[in-house]
Amino acid sequence: MTVSLSTVEDKTRATIGVRLFTVLAWVPERRALRRVHSSHPHAYPVGGEKTVEVAAGWLERCITGQEPYFGPDGAAVREIFADHELIDTLGCGAVINVPVVDDGRTLGVLNILDAEGSYDDDSVAAARSLAPLAVPALREILEETR
Repeated sequence: MTVSLSTVEDKTRATIGVRLFTVLAWVPERRALRRVHSSHPHAYPVGGEKTVEVAAGWLERCITGQEPYFGPDGAAVREIFADHELIDTLGCGAVINVPVVDDGRTLGVLNILDAEGSYDDDSVAAARSLAPLAVPALREILEETR
């Protein structure tokens, strides 16, 4: 049985806490990230896409390099995300982005946000350990939409 992305959200909430949780699927043909799960569907609806809304270095780090991004405060969020004002209205000022990798291929990214100062390096390590839970669900979603 495939672990749902809602279950991944619940486990993330129980492990490190989260105010805003979204999952983006990587669509390499368009160099786009498509939202496939959201804890806040009114602000961040499923189906929305990000192409150039994030800084170029972020894509290189998370998608190509398959390394997490950790932004501990509002300044880091403002530096990377064009939608930082919306993020701020949700009370979020810290972000962890963790790539979801399957057999060397980046399937997508977990986006974990909470109040400024909520996360530290241990939170990043915990988030990274949760990412494999999303592999089966992301693999199914990507296969269905091809």
